Amino acid sequence: MTISIWRYSHLALAVSSFVFIVLAALTGVILAFEPISNQVQPYKAERFDDIYLGETLTKLKQVYPEVLELKVDVNSFVSASVITNEGDADQFYINPRTGEKLGALIEKTPFFNWATNFHRSLFLKTIGRIFVGITSFLLLVIALTGTVLILKRQRGIKQFFKTIVNENFAQYYHVVLGRLSLVPILIITLTGVYLSLYRFELLPKETLKHDFNYDEITDEPRLELGAQTIFKNTRLAEVRQVEFPFSEDVEDYFTLQLQDREVLVNQYTGAILSESKYPFIALASRWSINLHTGQGSILWSLILAVACVNILFFVYSGFAMTFKRRRAKLKNAFKKDDCKFVILVGSENGSTLHYANQLYKQLIKLGQKTFIAELNDYSIYHKLEHLVVITATYGEGEPPENASRFTELFKAVKTNKAFSFSVVGFGSLAYPDFCKYAFTVNETLQNSANALQLLEPYTIHDKSFESYTKWVNAWSKKVGLSIQLPGDAMQRKKKKRTFKIVAKTQAKENPDDTFTMQLKPVLGLARFQSGDLLAIQPEENSAERLYSVGKVNNDVFLSIKRQELGLCSNFLNQLHEGEGLKARLVKNKEFRLPKSARQVIMIANGTGIAPFLGMIDQNTNGKNMQLYWGGRQERSFNIYKPIIEHALKNKKLNRLEIAYSKEAHFKVYVQDLLQRDASQVAEVLSGKGIIMICGSIAMQKGVLLVLEEICNTQLDKSLSYYKNRGQLKLDCY
Repeated sequence: MTISIWRYSHLALAVSSFVFIVLAALTGVILAFEPISNQVQPYKAERFDDIYLGETLTKLKQVYPEVLELKVDVNSFVSASVITNEGDADQFYINPRTGEKLGALIEKTPFFNWATNFHRSLFLKTIGRIFVGITSFLLLVIALTGTVLILKRQRGIKQFFKTIVNENFAQYYHVVLGRLSLVPILIITLTGVYLSLYRFELLPKETLKHDFNYDEITDEPRLELGAQTIFKNTRLAEVRQVEFPFSEDVEDYFTLQLQDREVLVNQYTGAILSESKYPFIALASRWSINLHTGQGSILWSLILAVACVNILFFVYSGFAMTFKRRRAKLKNAFKKDDCKFVILVGSENGSTLHYANQLYKQLIKLGQKTFIAELNDYSIYHKLEHLVVITATYGEGEPPENASRFTELFKAVKTNKAFSFSVVGFGSLAYPDFCKYAFTVNETLQNSANALQLLEPYTIHDKSFESYTKWVNAWSKKVGLSIQLPGDAMQRKKKKRTFKIVAKTQAKENPDDTFTMQLKPVLGLARFQSGDLLAIQPEENSAERLYSVGKVNNDVFLSIKRQELGLCSNFLNQLHEGEGLKARLVKNKEFRLPKSARQVIMIANGTGIAPFLGMIDQNTNGKNMQLYWGGRQERSFNIYKPIIEHALKNKKLNRLEIAYSKEAHFKVYVQDLLQRDASQVAEVLSGKGIIMICGSIAMQKGVLLVLEEICNTQLDKSLSYYKNRGQLKLDCY
């Protein structure tokens, strides 16, 4: 609920002020180039910091009959107001070492003058300045609420700049650029608010007081300007302005304005008559102008320009994300109490809604009365038989925006209707709390006496369509349907090729009803790598089944467990060596072995070993490879034994560890072996090695818990740290 408050505040402020923000940002980009154009002018003296005020004043007195004023601007350009030898009053830039004229003062161009007036007041004078001031304040609050949302997303300030998941262009760069632009935008808005308050005299007034006795002023001992201590020891870089005495009367004096104070100086002796430091309000006003406009710094001006461009992008990306959420609306063809299938969705940015809608449309297409709703809209469904929950996770395992009330609703809304349920979690392993809310929902449903869990909670990393397809296939078999997702149908239109079965074991010879196949393309070469997928469609209108493959002797290697009611596994089991099979290879780049990896730990159970057998076979450059495999019985391993023994003999595989879960004398799981070898696992991760996991979701869950513990206790880092560095790869189903 807290997240929603911050998000709606962020959105409401943006909606209410985006027109003014866009106009201010556009003119801000233009005005950022004015100080740059000024700074490139050739009026700054070389080694400016080495010039002292006494030297410059002496030269001016020598060159001009009368000097009225000297100024040093933020660009370190020195200008003088003088009476020339011709008797004319003039102002121009000078060389502070020689006093000679360098050029006329820079005048604001009509274009920059127009942009400045528009930026300050929208050409609406006082009322426009009020609007601009309010806009600055609103942009400040927008930046602060956005910061809170990032902190919530990133689990605290320590992980503020931690890598985030690229879910889509608008969302990703809204956060990334927001973090990078945060400080400049805060400075722009704070100084904008301050200058508005200053303009309307809502801040304390600047007051300087000088107190000295005119009767005590003397003209002895007289010193030349260059010899007077205050001028001799003051660098020109410390000076803002010098007002010369109006006359030669001893009561008239120099007014010396430095960066932090104002000093009154006896024109004959150089004695300090009075000195007064500027109040904070005066310094703050000067800092605000320079920071807001970029005056005096090309680098800061460029940063301001980039920040203004980013503000324009934030307006675009913010509305793009909002419209995406609004577009992903849920529409139903049937009333909720008429449907036996109910899909409840939890989504933060609309992506999960897209996947849920795909399932909904296919169920409707098959003639199944289905109702789809957000988790926050949960209620009693009188004809409910099968409940599907598809949800994302936000921040530290929190529910997404439209699922924040589900748990309390489910507990409050009682029903006697028995139903089955399945939970699918979308997330990213870049975050420690991967799909945590999906497991929370699953636990909530499990605690209901009327709910029967149809499948284990299924997690999907990085919106993988292949993983979602696997879950849909498994779920549809459980409910007695054959579902074909739209994306799946699009893939099927891609050209299949014919493979010849060159080797095959028999499922009946394996205690787990598992068999292997090696396929060779009939024509040409198959371009693929171990870890890619093979898509097989056993019947014309059936769903494609995706299998992880290994590249063994340049053949496509498959390991398949025959399911009693599995359409595809039974189809493949009935094939024989020499027969042909039509299929297509699908790239799975996220599960390919990086070429740069020197140490690799491969973790699998059951048929998940297939891609690893290919990676081991292709290990020709001396990678240190370790394989942890989990099976039910010793005999389960026999179908892989020839390949493994050959790899061990040829040093392609350095180490093999096997866990048997159904052997009475040494019952153990693969995660138990990892726990035992915790120090070696930690050593591989710290040495920039890779850990790859392939197999069942249940195995993945147990292994990730152990790996998280190893990272926390032995490496003082979270598992997500290594995931973000590309050191953890998964392909589980």
